[in-house]
Amino acid sequence: EESFPMKCEATGNPGPEFRWTKNGEDFDPYQDPRLITLDDSGTFIIPNNGNLTEFQGNYRCFATNKLGTAMSEEIEFIVPNVPKFPKEITEPIEVMEGQSVILECNPPKGIPPLQIYWMTMSLQHIEQDERVSMGLNGNLYFSNAIKTDSRRDYCCFAAFPRIRTIVQKNAMSSVSKHLLDFTNSLLERKPSLLTPTGKESHTYLVKGEDLQLECIAEGFPTPEVEWVKIGFHKLPERAVVESHGKLLTVEMVNEEDEGKYMCRAKNPHGEVVHYFYVTVEEPPEFEIEPQSQLVTIGAGVVIKCVVKGNPQPSVAWRVNGQPLNEQEAAFPRTRTFFFTKLITTCITRKEIKRLMQSCFVVFNGAMLITVSPDIQPLILTENNLRYMAVEGKGAVMHCKVFSSPASTEGRERFSVHKNGSLEIQNLMKEDMGEYSCFAQNTEGKVAIAATLEVKGKRNRYSYPPRDLRVLAGTTIQFSCQAEFDPSIGDDFEILWEKDGMALNGSENARYMLDDGVLEIIDVSFGDQGFYVCVARTPVDQDMAVAQLSVVDVPDPPEDVIHSEHNGRSVKLQWIPGDDHNSSITEFVIEFEESQHEPGSWREMMRVPGNHHSAQLKLHSHVDYRFRVYAINEVGRGRPSQATERYKTPASAPDKNPENIKIEGHLPHEMDINWEPLSPIEHNGPGLEYKVSYRRQGNGEDWKEHMVKRHSFLVKNTPTFVLYEIKIQAKNHMGWGPDPKIITAYSGEDFPSAAPEDVAVDVMNNTMMQVKWAHVHKDKLNGHLGGYRISYWRLRSLLDSKKTHGDKHTLTFSGERNHAVVTGLRPFSEYSLIVMAFNSRGNGPGSHPVSFKTPEGVPGEVAAFSVTSIQKHKVTLTWSPPVDANGVIIGYILQYQLINDTEEQGSLMSLNISADNNKLHLQYLEALSKYKFYLRCCTQMGCGPAVSEERTTVPEASNWKISDALNSSKTFHIIEGLEPGTEYTVRLMTKSWVDNSSIFEDVIRTSAKGISNQGWFIGLMCAIALLTLIVLIACFVNRNKGGKYSVKEKEDLHPDLESPGINDDTFCEYSDNDEKPLKSSQHSLNGDLKGGDSGDSMVDYGDEDAHFHEDGSFIGEYSGRKDRVSMEIKGNNQSTA
Repeated sequence: EESFPMKCEATGNPGPEFRWTKNGEDFDPYQDPRLITLDDSGTFIIPNNGNLTEFQGNYRCFATNKLGTAMSEEIEFIVPNVPKFPKEITEPIEVMEGQSVILECNPPKGIPPLQIYWMTMSLQHIEQDERVSMGLNGNLYFSNAIKTDSRRDYCCFAAFPRIRTIVQKNAMSSVSKHLLDFTNSLLERKPSLLTPTGKESHTYLVKGEDLQLECIAEGFPTPEVEWVKIGFHKLPERAVVESHGKLLTVEMVNEEDEGKYMCRAKNPHGEVVHYFYVTVEEPPEFEIEPQSQLVTIGAGVVIKCVVKGNPQPSVAWRVNGQPLNEQEAAFPRTRTFFFTKLITTCITRKEIKRLMQSCFVVFNGAMLITVSPDIQPLILTENNLRYMAVEGKGAVMHCKVFSSPASTEGRERFSVHKNGSLEIQNLMKEDMGEYSCFAQNTEGKVAIAATLEVKGKRNRYSYPPRDLRVLAGTTIQFSCQAEFDPSIGDDFEILWEKDGMALNGSENARYMLDDGVLEIIDVSFGDQGFYVCVARTPVDQDMAVAQLSVVDVPDPPEDVIHSEHNGRSVKLQWIPGDDHNSSITEFVIEFEESQHEPGSWREMMRVPGNHHSAQLKLHSHVDYRFRVYAINEVGRGRPSQATERYKTPASAPDKNPENIKIEGHLPHEMDINWEPLSPIEHNGPGLEYKVSYRRQGNGEDWKEHMVKRHSFLVKNTPTFVLYEIKIQAKNHMGWGPDPKIITAYSGEDFPSAAPEDVAVDVMNNTMMQVKWAHVHKDKLNGHLGGYRISYWRLRSLLDSKKTHGDKHTLTFSGERNHAVVTGLRPFSEYSLIVMAFNSRGNGPGSHPVSFKTPEGVPGEVAAFSVTSIQKHKVTLTWSPPVDANGVIIGYILQYQLINDTEEQGSLMSLNISADNNKLHLQYLEALSKYKFYLRCCTQMGCGPAVSEERTTVPEASNWKISDALNSSKTFHIIEGLEPGTEYTVRLMTKSWVDNSSIFEDVIRTSAKGISNQGWFIGLMCAIALLTLIVLIACFVNRNKGGKYSVKEKEDLHPDLESPGINDDTFCEYSDNDEKPLKSSQHSLNGDLKGGDSGDSMVDYGDEDAHFHEDGSFIGEYSGRKDRVSMEIKGNNQSTA
């Protein structure tokens, strides 16, 4: 620059005079003609005339008038020299491979900041990694030297951006020698620290500075460095580990960052640690700044100057620019002296910083007097002010007074400050009202009034906003709900701030504010920060703070390059992208090759998130490209740009086929299959496989075949013979490694023998155990798969005729000679065989073995029904169970009264002989509901019960019996009934001696009306006659086409137990006069199925039917055949 101004400006009345000091001595810029001065100003300019070094030093400016002196901060003027490295000749550094090396930089001093680079003479940066790194002091450290580190152009460059200067140190040489006489294991050693030295060190920082701790270790293998803060599970959130783990940085430290840190360097041979004791100091800061004061003559003055800092700062005072102790003689401390206006300066000092603050103390008067003029007190505070405060907090009402002499002040209560203010702590509702402030002296008395209004409830948050950690691009909401005194009304508001900037009224459309809710749409990283919700009323306010952190997947790694090419090995390096507030957990390296699957990216390896390089082992004869992507807790980031291609040279195969499988699908063949090498494993062109095999143990030579596919079929082999097999890969570059020999058998055949000594032990009526002798291994013709048992039921022991039932087969794997078979049916005869099996199939079965199962408990009784229900008796019929499971010895009938009440009648039991299938049960209560249970029994016990529920009917008297009806009729007219009368109607068989009814119902005749008229009766008779003619016509027409369906079904399922029917029975029915209808009694006995036809009045007992006056109930009977069929189904005990 051409010139350097030293500025000093001040104002005052009268105008100030300026003077300067340099290095604590008086300095007059007006006396030096080389300096440029300005009129009415303290500023002077130092021109750049080549002699700037003469003006170096510390300057301070003073501005003075008759009222006092003001002092500026100290100004340091530095004239830097051009930094230079000393000229020196450095000897080459020779080390053995594996030893550590330190190349010292020792940069010259200059104006900071200083930036250091290590490069070659061709300005190529020296690559740094876990092994090679530059320290904070600029030295280049090698944890262990390798051969490639040898070079003669290591250059240290020091850059000074402030003066736009870069200087270079003479090139240094480092030579790594390889030890031929020793193995690398001799160089392997535990880590030791190159920097820092010793076990511990102390670091002091000022709050707000950046903490940097460094640990560089040497050792072989290269040590890994990790950091721990003692007493904590993890490092502070703001801590960042850089320089491949060797540098720990914490930006803008505060008190929480104080403590003890430890770095640990370790490798497989041991570890070394160093402890850092970090102390965070705080620069001086005013807690109470000195304030300007207006006082009366003779009054005491207190100038407060309270400071804080760590360590505690010292305080010094200056009066008019001079130290206070030098001014004590000029300012005696008696009331008879007064001062003109003076300026005092409160200075706090500390080793690391200096803080200055000016304060003004103004005294009334301009001459030396002993008594000041008397004036009436003057209250400077406005009268009739209104104050509002919140219950539970404090309130201050002001009353500032000026008078000479000093006035006295009267207060009604509470604490009164020296400035006249009244302060009330912990306000209550009772404190509300009007207050008066009085001031008086010898010249008079004045007063003002103030009103205090106390609100009942202070602001507080019912739902403060919560910290959020969200994914970028989402929509979030901060909710802020507060409570306040309702009497405040509309003067309540909620305001939002972000990092000190107000959001209410923001023009950003993504910020939506509504009723205490802040909604941010499409959150981005720029939205991160601290959000403050301020609930404000005219008398109070409260605030709550919430932090928004935005996370996302990591950015792609940058500058992905491969280096250290060594045939089939390369080193891949990258620079991590932004982790977006979520630490990277791992990096995934992918590769793509151009020959076999171009464009397809596949994963190669994963490395931890704190590693930024990886050594890759590659296949031969592959043209590679690589890329890297990062993963954090949010997910997978986008991949990096692909590297340049790197093609590895061809070589012989590294491996032979794996997962060799031998299968013998046919007895005289052996099918050899294997998992082929993947294309990337070929390592070169022309891949083939050599298949070699021979019988084991007979001295045969290897038989070899070259194939390109991954299977080979060996024919004409003996059955199930052990072979030795090996497969070797080969390409144009040579053979793969020597293959492993595996053994396997040739093809299997069916077993040629059956198990012998098959024996059966019946364990109970559903289970038996089978035993057998193993089939000799020479007869298995393969690997034994196990044994199979096939069994079938021949007959029930109740039936003398044998049949071949369904065959059941059970399989038992392995070398077994017994098995348990369950699920057999009791009282049955079975037959079984046992056979061995292998992968080819089943062998021959053993000789069949028959066995019988003992009796069991019978099943449920079949066709249990309750019919012929009368007032005091019912008829029960049933059939034997389908699964008798033994010889039936009888039945047990139980019944009880179950009317619709909670109480039930006692359970009655009857034993019934085995040859009965019907029972007439008497002595029941009329119009009562019963439940009947029936069980069938064998010698082994009784089976499960079947049940039916029925209700007996009330008793009727004066029965009138009609003439016998032809069974072909579907209705009957009863005449002579009284209108509006209730009748009980029964349908009975003519020959039944027990008066049991097929149908019984209560029917009420209608009242006398039109149906009693003769013409109506005649019309009904004509309709009935017409219906009868139609039925007869249908009957004749059906006989021409064949039998009725009911007759066909009865012919197919005749009732063998039913006796014949003569012509004079009640249920007679015939197609003509000579031919009786087969099984007509069977139809009436109730074995009609659900689909059979049959007419009966039984079905209409539940209908609300009624007779016409002439006794006809044709309309009540038509269309009911389906229900008739189902009702009659269980009645098979009737006899004609």
